[in-house]
This record gives sequence, structure tokens and C-alpha cells, in this order.
Amino acid sequence: MKAAKVFLEMLKEYEVDCVFGLPGETTLPIYVEWLNYPDIKHIMARDERSAAYMADGYARVSFKPGIVEAPSAGAAHILPAIVEAYKASIPLIAITTDVPLHMEKKNMLTGFNQSSLFSGVTKETHTITKSEEIPYIIRRAFRIATTGKPGPVHIRIPMDILEQDVNLRDIYAQKDFVRYPGHRFTAEAEKVMEATDLLLQSGKPLIICGQGVLLSQAWDEVIKLAELLRIPIGTTITGKGVINSDHPLSIGVIGSRGGTSFSNKIVDEADTIFYIGCNTDSAATDNWTLPSPYNGKNIIHLDVSEVEAGNVYKTCVIMIGDAKATLKLMIKLAKEKTYDNTARSLWVKTISELREKYNTELKEKLQKIKSLHPLKILKALENYIPEKHIIVADAGVSAIYTSAFWPVRKPGRSLIFNYSMGSLGYSLPASVGAYMAKPDHTIVTLMGDGSFGFVAGEFETVRRINANIKIFLYNNRSFGWIRATLHFKYKAKYFSTDFCEVDYCKIAEGYRIPAYSVNSLHDLNEIFKRVFREEGPAFIELKVEPEDKEVPPVPKWVKACADKEVEMFY
Repeated sequence: MKAAKVFLEMLKEYEVDCVFGLPGETTLPIYVEWLNYPDIKHIMARDERSAAYMADGYARVSFKPGIVEAPSAGAAHILPAIVEAYKASIPLIAITTDVPLHMEKKNMLTGFNQSSLFSGVTKETHTITKSEEIPYIIRRAFRIATTGKPGPVHIRIPMDILEQDVNLRDIYAQKDFVRYPGHRFTAEAEKVMEATDLLLQSGKPLIICGQGVLLSQAWDEVIKLAELLRIPIGTTITGKGVINSDHPLSIGVIGSRGGTSFSNKIVDEADTIFYIGCNTDSAATDNWTLPSPYNGKNIIHLDVSEVEAGNVYKTCVIMIGDAKATLKLMIKLAKEKTYDNTARSLWVKTISELREKYNTELKEKLQKIKSLHPLKILKALENYIPEKHIIVADAGVSAIYTSAFWPVRKPGRSLIFNYSMGSLGYSLPASVGAYMAKPDHTIVTLMGDGSFGFVAGEFETVRRINANIKIFLYNNRSFGWIRATLHFKYKAKYFSTDFCEVDYCKIAEGYRIPAYSVNSLHDLNEIFKRVFREEGPAFIELKVEPEDKEVPPVPKWVKACADKEVEMFY
């Protein structure tokens, strides 16, 4: 058979049901064979970067590696999405085709050294030089992408290799690595015991969960341990979803992206912090000031990556292992021990009182708002969104209010934020990937007008596949986050941030997507009700103010305008 057919046979063995990409000359040998593989859907994107973001969204929701393919002419275009996946530990298999390798130095059109481009932002990059290598390399790629700290793997296949005839007997998959985590390993038992004892001795412990808990699917174990030991749970922005918001032990998102005055106060007052699947980055720690590295807190850190565990803070106990597997052992050990929970009970009671006071003040403040404020929008969305839903939010207004104030109904992956890099243009293509992973769910895309300019072409993709994606665009007529940063941090006048007036609804309608514009609170409920009543795509423009005028919950911005009469919720 042709080597291109071997490639597709291997994807079939790995139960791949969806590949994102777009056609190019170097990939055509695969496309010729693809017609015989109807169970492997090919979702054509309008831009290679979008195709890779689609694979990212698919991977986060399906718990299978996302597959993206790109021709040599577009190989460099997928790089921004591969960087996001690498920093966020999302398992992708990125396949780029190429010109024959011996033609690269002769300047054959579209040829370049792809491997050097991807080597710094993938777990491995492979160049296939013999058609017989295809099964071996694909097995290796899936194994590496799904095991340990997940991440993207790059495979480069020259087109002349794909056209070769080959006779192989090793077309098989290692089924352990069809999904992630591929293999789970438990942290050293002695360290687990140390961590358990330290938590039991603490009077004011706090668990902080990063996205690693979602990737490990360890939310049940986190909640079980927290309930057993009566420990409050906070999450990072990318870890949101680990615990339902109405759980008595939930304090919400912490840090500078989604943290509130309530949740960040709990971090500050805790005497022991147990980080799980969290890379203690600048967003989770408000630039490493929350907690302060000098206030003597006991730090416990569990992470699947030796690179991240104990990386930033002086750490009492480092545990390197899978979150789900290690927490199971910790729960078993904790059940065998007794402890004095007097101080712990007082701590939980204090948090409950602070939460109730905060929520009451928030509600009262929100009732006074008569404008189309992002929080009013979220409240309306909460009333009409179907039970089975996934929200994908871009950086900026879309993400910051959602991370701080959206109520998670049940633990699991129901929200996606790309706050490892925070690049614009993520949410719409990632929503396509999420839809392909969960076609029975309503996908809600929250994007800004800044992101719109990056991905407007993908409106055609959404219409073509008739995805049940509801696209909400926050129109503040600017790169609002940059405006606000210039204003609050540098006290400088902004420039090159504002846009001209754009009729976004006409653009959506040009792609045959029903479009609505919300200009006031009066329109909000009626339009939201209509949008969610019908299947298929819809576009909703929301006209809001930039972040320097309606200040989102960013700790440093809130402090900077504490004495000014501006709208802010923190």
C-alpha cells in the first residue's frame, strides 16, 4: 500500500475520529487516500493556526490527543497554537508535510527546516526519512504526547515519502495511549505521607488546583480529600471547573486573572497551601506576590512535571506524580489518621461567613447597574444556557469576568481559557474543536472585537459544519486590555488601540449566520432566549465599555482606581 494509506491506517488504529487542517500540495497524497476513511472526519479550517487551535479545543474536551495537519506552505502558521499547547500541557499531534528533503537546499517552493522551528515548543519533533518508519513514529508520538506532562509532538513527512509503496506488518496501536493520561504514576509514598501529615497539622489549609487537575480528571479525588479533611479549594483561571461553585468548600478562582477580594484574602490568610497540577505562574500568584514567598507559609506541591513541582516557592513537600493516582493514595492515608479539627472548623466557618458577606455585597452592587455591564450579561447567560454546555473564552473581557463570576454547575471540563499564552483569536476555532468532541453540547464562544479580526474567516467553518456554537462578541471598539494597562500601569495616553466602527452583524450575516445586536439591558433576555431556543450557529454582538472605564477584577487595576468613581467588581 501507499505510505499515505499506512499513515491513515495508524490514525484509525488510534481511534482518531477527527483531524483539523486545510489542503496544500504537499499533503495531497494523504487526501487522495482519505476518501476511503470516512470515519476519520477532516475539518477544513480557513487558516492553519485556527486548525491547530481547533485541535487544542478538541483535546481539552475529549481527553484524546488533538490532531492537526498542515502543508509545508502553512507549517509555520500553526506555531502560535503549538506554543499555547506546549505551555498549557495539551497533547497534540502536529503533522506537517514537506517537499522532498533533498530539494530543500535547491530552494524548492515552500521548503524550509521545519524541525528547527518546532524543536523548542514540542516534546519531540520527528522527520520521517523512510516510509517504513511511519507506524513506529506515530506510536512514539502518541505515547510521548499523552504520558507524563502532556504536550504537543511534531511529525514532519516529506511528500515523496507519502507516495512510496510499502509492505508493512507492524500497523498497530499501543492502546494505552489512545487517551490521556496514558499511564498514571503515583508520587513517592513517603512524600505522600509527609504531605498528609502536614495538612492534618495545619489550622488554615488551602488547596489550589491548576489545569493539571482537569487534565488528570482528578476533580472527584480533590473534592473527596477536601471534604474528608475540611479544606477549602481555590483554582487558577485554567483550573476553573475542578469544583462546583456552590460547594461550601469552594472559594473560586484566585490570583490576578479571575481572583476576587474574597478569594485572594483566603490565600493571604492560609497557613498551608497545597498546589495540585499548578505551575504557580504569574497569573495564579499575582506576579508571585500571592502568597508572598517571604511570609513563612507551608507549601506542598503535587505535579506530574518535575519541572513545575517546587519550581517557584520554597516547598516543604514536593510530590511528583499524576494527580488522580496520588490523591487516591493520600485519601487512603488520611482515612487512617485522626486529627484535632477545632481550628479547621473555625477556619471553614470564617470562610463561609466571608463568602456570604461578599456575595451579598456583590448582589447589591450589581442591582444598581443599569448599563450593559459584562456581569449583567453573564447573569442573563446563566439563566438561558442549556445544562449541557461548554464555554470557551478569549483573553480580555470575555475571560476575566467569566473566570471570576461564572457559576460552575458541576465539576469537570465545562470552561476553556487559553491563559497559558493568552493570545487573541483562540476561542472561536477552539469552540469548533470542542463541538467536534461534544456535538451534543451547546458551545458558547466569548470573544472580543480584538479577537474577531484574527479569525473572522472561521465564521465560514462554523456555518459549513452547522455547529451549535453561539458566538458572543464583546464590542468595546478597542484592544481594551492594552488600553487599560497603559492607563493603570503606565499612566500613559493610549494609541494604536482603538478601532473604527464595524457592523459585525452584517459580517456574520454574510456568512449566513443569524446575527443580533444587544445595545441595552432591555434587549438582553429576549435575544438570549431566542438564541438558545434554536439549534445551529448564532452571533450576538454585545456593546460594552473598554476595561479602563468598566474596570474588571484585576487586583492592581482595582487598587489604581480605588479613589475614582468608576465601575469595578473585585
